Amino acid sequence: MVTAECIKTEYPLHWCVWYNDYKNLRDLLSRKEHDKEKKDNRGRTPLMLAVTLGHLESTRTLLNSEANVNCENLKGWTVVQEAVATGDPELLQMVLESRDFQRYTSRMAGIPELLQRLKEAPDFYVEMKWEFTSWVPLVSRMCPSDTYKVYKQGSSVRIDTTLLGFDHTSWQRGNRSYVFQGHNDGATMMEIDHDTQQVYCEQMRTTEDSLGMLLPNEESVSQRLTTPIVTTYVDTEKISFERNKAGMWGWRSDKTEMINGYECKVFGASNVELITKTRTEHLTETDKARSKNNKHPLQNFLGIAEVGESQATALLPNNEEFRNSSNPCNITPEEYFDCSVDLEAQGRDIGRPKEVNVKVQKFKANLWLCENYPLSLPEQILPIVDLMAISSSHFAKLKDFIQMQLPSGFPVKIEIPLFHVLNARITFGNIFAMDSEVAHVSKVQEEDRLTCVLDECLFKCPSGYSQIGNGIDGRRQFSMEEEDDLLQFAIQQSLIDAGTEKDEVDIWEALKAQKPSRPETPSFLGEEERQLQRAIQASLELYQHDVNNLEPQNNSPDTDSEFHKALLLSQQDQERKRQREEEERLEEQRLLEEILALSLTEK
Repeated sequence: MVTAECIKTEYPLHWCVWYNDYKNLRDLLSRKEHDKEKKDNRGRTPLMLAVTLGHLESTRTLLNSEANVNCENLKGWTVVQEAVATGDPELLQMVLESRDFQRYTSRMAGIPELLQRLKEAPDFYVEMKWEFTSWVPLVSRMCPSDTYKVYKQGSSVRIDTTLLGFDHTSWQRGNRSYVFQGHNDGATMMEIDHDTQQVYCEQMRTTEDSLGMLLPNEESVSQRLTTPIVTTYVDTEKISFERNKAGMWGWRSDKTEMINGYECKVFGASNVELITKTRTEHLTETDKARSKNNKHPLQNFLGIAEVGESQATALLPNNEEFRNSSNPCNITPEEYFDCSVDLEAQGRDIGRPKEVNVKVQKFKANLWLCENYPLSLPEQILPIVDLMAISSSHFAKLKDFIQMQLPSGFPVKIEIPLFHVLNARITFGNIFAMDSEVAHVSKVQEEDRLTCVLDECLFKCPSGYSQIGNGIDGRRQFSMEEEDDLLQFAIQQSLIDAGTEKDEVDIWEALKAQKPSRPETPSFLGEEERQLQRAIQASLELYQHDVNNLEPQNNSPDTDSEFHKALLLSQQDQERKRQREEEERLEEQRLLEEILALSLTEK
């Protein structure tokens, strides 16, 4: 058994936190001789331990000493998520403020370094086309697509986009440019709105004054405390890459495809697992019931594997007793800090007993890699992805994926999962504006290479545009978590808007393209499940029309014409795809016959 003296010697900060001895904790931190980021044998830093135990004073002391808020425990839960689980609004407010400040300052501090890395790389122009695909009817057509135009000259970067967001009824389109300019003493960011001819300019600052618009309000804190804690991530540990094959009847060869004029090797990434974890122990029974009723319809239907995890709540007489208890399982510090005691096997832990729901779905990601692409992934593209990942959850997921040990070559095309039913397909094209002309972009053919030349006016405020103060002022800033929520909500709205009052269909019938076999929908289905079913049924009926009958039918008043047109276009795409596959099959068969004929010819 580990003794108290051993713990004090090995984990002095943790020991003070355990007993919420914030005065001694403050003294130890002031000496700066102890590592405030040291993890105990359970994988918790002093701050993570203080938050999990719900010790307000110790948490405040550590945050005042700038302890890292952006860390995770062994289970992948962040300090903010553990603060939500305590149900303490004051604790959560404090942690959120520090989290936002640390995140902002680290991002701002990192931008000049990213721009400096780019300064040393050759200039370039490239287009990144983002497409969203899904096997659920209607979803692919309703989800957005966009082409990012990326300009890089020295330590300046410009990124053009047309997709602005979602306003709860439709996707917002516009024409905006984001310009980052590196300086010796920092960096400047401009957001240029070409529609209104206005420019928001921001100097990259790391002072408290720049965070006034980022502080969490009471509404956001309350919203976190009354909704489940959800985290979604791709498990990269089991992923393996292998070459896709082409050919028939045993004559198999490594598959290659032409992507935007470049020959690419095609790889499949197997064992890609998208994991969604949901915690609800901080919710009241009313909140849990409301959360269940308001559950995203895609989450209800499309979690392929679902596992429930919980800790031994039976140790407690009722839920009220642990609302203010930091250690309901009565774990002693000697037990906690003794690595030979397997608390997990005993179903015991500090903090509120966890109620965790886990959903796992396996995907197969795809890669198209080119050996002689004009761009360098680590030197030119990764800094751009890092720059965009600061504020975009989709770029953050792309960054996580391409930072793995990929096969050699430039990923001209990447297909990765975003959510349970949604994939993102990213394709690089029009490199150096060679495929189609781009204003202010030219190229010079040298002896051994092609050089891209960009006009400096691309990175300046356009003449005639008005400049409107700081980039934060007057504009809604979305966190990456909110961006994910908006996209999922948009998918949900697309499905609901497409629904009709016709017969409903469940997900398994949808996969088989069958009409419902039962006379009515079971009473246990919620309203949002019914909306999803109606959407799927409506889309299936449209898909089952004759492929050759490509004109909209006048006898279907229940169907929105725009959805109908989208589905007809989809039918055309599917037909063209089938024709291409048939042509490839016939070509392979012809080649095989030639090979067989040659093998039978006497030499």
